Amino acid sequence: MFTRSLFGTPDMAEQGKLLNEVSALVDAGRIRSTATEVAGKIDAATLRAMHARIESGSARGKIVLEGF
Repeated sequence: MFTRSLFGTPDMAEQGKLLNEVSALVDAGRIRSTATEVAGKIDAATLRAMHARIESGSARGKIVLEGF
C-alpha cells in the first residue's frame, strides 16, 4: 500500500513524496496502520503458524513477518 512500482518510471520521485505524506498523516494520528502483530522471523514454522491462524478466522489486522 502507498507505494509505486519498483520499476524505473518517469515519476519515481513521487514515491518519496507519497511516503512522506503518509508518514506525516500517521505521525499526526489522522491515519493508523492496520498491523496488529509482528510474528517474527519469516521461516517455515512461522509461516505455518500464521497461515493456520488466518485460516482459523482469529487473526485481525495485518500480521508482519520480518527478515526478508
